Amino acid sequence: MSDPAVTLGRMAANSTPESPLPVGEVSRLIGGWIDRLGAVWVEGQITQLSRRPGAGVVFLTLRDPSYDISVSVTCYRQVFDAVADVVGEGARVVVHAKPEWYAPRGQLSLRAAEIKPVGVGELLARLEQLKKSLAREGLFAAERKKPLPFLPQLIGLVCGRASAAERDVLENARHRWPAVRFEVRNVPVQGVHAVPQVVQAVKELDAIDDVDVIVVARGGGSVEDLLPFSDEQLVRAVAQCRTPVVSAIGHEPDSPLLDLVADLRASTPTDAAKKVVPDVGEEYERVRLLRDRARRCVAAFVDREERGLAHALARPSIQDPHRMIEERAEQVTALLERGRRALRHHLDRADSELTHTHARVVALSPAATLKRGYAVLQRADGHAVRDPGEVEPGETLRARVSEGDFSVRVDA
Repeated sequence: MSDPAVTLGRMAANSTPESPLPVGEVSRLIGGWIDRLGAVWVEGQITQLSRRPGAGVVFLTLRDPSYDISVSVTCYRQVFDAVADVVGEGARVVVHAKPEWYAPRGQLSLRAAEIKPVGVGELLARLEQLKKSLAREGLFAAERKKPLPFLPQLIGLVCGRASAAERDVLENARHRWPAVRFEVRNVPVQGVHAVPQVVQAVKELDAIDDVDVIVVARGGGSVEDLLPFSDEQLVRAVAQCRTPVVSAIGHEPDSPLLDLVADLRASTPTDAAKKVVPDVGEEYERVRLLRDRARRCVAAFVDREERGLAHALARPSIQDPHRMIEERAEQVTALLERGRRALRHHLDRADSELTHTHARVVALSPAATLKRGYAVLQRADGHAVRDPGEVEPGETLRARVSEGDFSVRVDA
């Protein structure tokens, strides 16, 4: 027997617009190729379950939330009855099945021979592995977390429709700050459709510029119920948000991965309302205390300045400013008079010394000697004659007396 895949490939190569392959033939060849495949283990989440009374076959749909892909599964009733007590819609299971191709409809399905529920321990182990992988990428790093605004004007809320979580957030937030506004997105918070709808709601709210903070709230549940909030697709969507995100999953023992990637974790939806919205009464009291403190500070400052001003005004220089000027004027006058006396004394002493010096100069002057009848004989070269031997007979000399001079001649 020829290989269906080879036959299909050969026929596809030979097909042309003038001689196309019939749909039935293509479907038959695909079915023949799929029939040659062996059984595989498949993991997924049950989204639809049909157990008709009296029917020997059970129909269900397996879905992969991460890729939003579904495939039909059929199994004999006794196969499903073995796990019927612990498996239902929304449960994660591992199925050992063989691929089948229904040629009339061109539909792929799986024929299950065994179904195993995924245990809580295994789920937690997988979540722990995913947690470590995301942590290595830095999605849980503290430095990437954004601060919440002090007073958000518009809060985005993602929660179940008419749920206690929605009521707790809305009522507590409005009780704390009546003017706060909400943009609510009601979505499934568990089950097969939870992840894509929560992701879509978060992205829609993040795209609204007026939304200041996004709160994802749920009122707790079992580990299986909280699996959507540990889904990798949701974690990455929250990490990419430009708006701060608050995780308010009310389940203290087990922390979903949403708590780690969110910018703020609240223990319950009520706690989220308290952390996101300030209390108007508390803020009013804080403002009152700050106002009183400011008044006391201003009053103390004014009192201190008044005391300093009073102390300054009490100084003599401020009370009688002319007194200092008068004292300084008296000092200046005294110094001026002292300076004048000192100057007169110096001048008088200098005058006396000058008079005495003049008298001595006059007494020692040659003119005074000449007035007493003496004369000075000078030769033609101007030198005074001190010795008779210095002159020659017949030499003409110049005689200088007190009232003038005249010429004389040496006879011998």
